[in-house]
Amino acid sequence: MRSFDVPPIRTARLTLRPLTEADVGPLFAIHSDPEAMRYWSAPVWTSDERGRTMVSRDLDPAQNDYLRLGIEHTESAALVGTCTFFQVNDQCRRAELGYMLARHAWGHGYMQEALGAFLDYGFRHLGLNRIEADTDPRNARSMHLLERLGFVQEGRFRERWIVDGEVSDSAMYGLLRRDWLPSP
Repeated sequence: MRSFDVPPIRTARLTLRPLTEADVGPLFAIHSDPEAMRYWSAPVWTSDERGRTMVSRDLDPAQNDYLRLGIEHTESAALVGTCTFFQVNDQCRRAELGYMLARHAWGHGYMQEALGAFLDYGFRHLGLNRIEADTDPRNARSMHLLERLGFVQEGRFRERWIVDGEVSDSAMYGLLRRDWLPSP
């Protein structure tokens, strides 16, 4: 399951592809936006060094414990976000899902389109049985997105995150392979 040599995944309007060094600037623009980072599990970026580290780690073939793809708007070739499978557990065929979208791209259905293709890749090609996601319960847009994609809210972890001194809960979601893929 650990072969993360992923060809580009294309949707009607987007291409999901590995990050490159050219993505450092757009990544910084996304992660330095306080509104986009409002419910993220890390503080707002103050320099592009975090983006450089992210891309460098993604390009290192020895790093095989997660799969992160950039979300590129096909027509403009602009990076508008990322989606990630992390905490991949081979034995249980489980992974956690992370995603981020530039604020200027909100409201166009891009993340639902991207995650639909990414989840499908996870279940069909990586052989995942379960994909989990957690989101701040104050982030109604994220919760609605997960539910539209078929995730079920399975619980709430109280005071799970502390970011820049702000304590927040996590709404925990799960999606099973059998609920995503049709029965044979």
